[in-house]
Amino acid sequence: MEYSIALLPGDGIGPEVIHQAVRVLQSVFCDTQHTFRFKEHLIGGCSIDRFGVPLTDEALADCKAADAVLLGAVGGPKWDDPAASVRPEQGLLRLRKELGVFANLRPVSVHPALVSASPLKPERLAGVDILVIRELTGGLYFGQPKGRERVDGHERAVDTLEYTDDEICRVMHLAFRLARERRNLVTSVDKANVLETSRLWRQIAIEVHRFYPEVTLEHVLVDTAAMRLIANPAHFDVLVTENMFGDILTDEAAVLAGSMGMLPSASLGESGPGLYEPVHGSAPDIAGKGIANPVGAILSVAMMLRHSLKLECEAAAVEHAVECAIADGCLTTDLGGTMSTQQMTDEIIERLPGGFFIGI
Repeated sequence: MEYSIALLPGDGIGPEVIHQAVRVLQSVFCDTQHTFRFKEHLIGGCSIDRFGVPLTDEALADCKAADAVLLGAVGGPKWDDPAASVRPEQGLLRLRKELGVFANLRPVSVHPALVSASPLKPERLAGVDILVIRELTGGLYFGQPKGRERVDGHERAVDTLEYTDDEICRVMHLAFRLARERRNLVTSVDKANVLETSRLWRQIAIEVHRFYPEVTLEHVLVDTAAMRLIANPAHFDVLVTENMFGDILTDEAAVLAGSMGMLPSASLGESGPGLYEPVHGSAPDIAGKGIANPVGAILSVAMMLRHSLKLECEAAAVEHAVECAIADGCLTTDLGGTMSTQQMTDEIIERLPGGFFIGI
């Protein structure tokens, strides 16, 4: 069977880690009848430089037609002007909106060999296995009106935090469904003591919970959730929250795993292609040095195999190969090791069933 994969390597270390992730994807299927057709496009700053926009209509059309989209990262100092009307992040926001991917899944676990890479005490990391579900198409990032204006001699900026009941309902149903496959605990994170949108969020969470009586639902304010992620992270199972809170909390949770370079993500909608990307950013300070950690991108491929292509055995094989490589001491520099991006990928490929190197 042939699968169509849209590649958006993006900026900074994005092309480096996506190149290695594709090597792993092809190596998984070296002895099977599955094949891949790749279409690569620019996104973010490199697209602005070439086309004047962070995502072209052609790139978006190919993403919509694909079975899945694999993204690297966007942005960097070159395009980091707050006054700029066109910014790299606009391409990513447009892509998420147009694909209708409303739920961002970010698993966070701690490999036993990486406990020392986290600043937390080892006893606080025991048993950590969290799935953060971040609502992706609502909230401050998309609400209108937004903008800046001069009022009474002062600069005024406005961002609108907006949610509708149906946006909250669909991500809540997903959270409860996934919790049933795990430890039957959903933690809904909001700021209901202050924000009207959070009070609606909590109301809908309670209403949806009635369909899943076997799952326990708890409500936690976002500031308390931030504290508990450090003080008692093993308590959490499925943590579901709105767009900006999820963006912040998952960066915090990366500390548990030892490095942001370890974390994958999957952005899913009700239909159409999923969007898969490592959680880390473009890391311009190490771009081109060949030392970026490819694990987040490689584990994003595993999530793609599982959620979009429905190839569970192959997804598990990739995850197992990553676990074995780390257990054997294969580490990149962000985790205190010495391996380059390619060397780390080589070690993972060697641990795939029948794995051998494929270059692209």
